[in-house]
Amino acid sequence: MQTFNVTGMTCAHCERAVTRAIQARDAQARVRVDLQASVVQVEGNLSAAAIREAIEEEGYQVR
Repeated sequence: MQTFNVTGMTCAHCERAVTRAIQARDAQARVRVDLQASVVQVEGNLSAAAIREAIEEEGYQVR
C-alpha cells in the first residue's frame, strides 16, 4: 500500500475526485482517503509517480 500526504482536500467531493482520478488509471485500485489526516492510501498496480500525477491533475498538492 502506498501512502501520500495530500493538501487541499476538505470535503466528500474532494474524496470522490481523488478516488475517481486514481481509479480512472487503475480500475481495480483500492483508495482510502482520510480528510482529517490529509492522507490518501492506494493499493493497486500504479506507480507512485502515476498516482501523484492523477492527484495533482485534480488540483491537489502531494507532499
